[in-house]
Amino acid sequence: MKPSAVREMTPAEILKKLDETERELFLLGIKVSQQKNTAKIRELRRDRARMKQALAAKGVRE
Repeated sequence: MKPSAVREMTPAEILKKLDETERELFLLGIKVSQQKNTAKIRELRRDRARMKQALAAKGVRE
């Protein structure tokens, strides 16, 4: 997810997407030994960081 796309989202949309991303990251962590594309975990962590940064910039607390 591009940072510009995250900045354009509303805080409610960011929180919803953040929740989905954290859930997916948790499930991938459980299946890491079966996972062929481990880069997906890094991508999700970076997306989560972008969303948290955008929320902080908008002054929204989780």
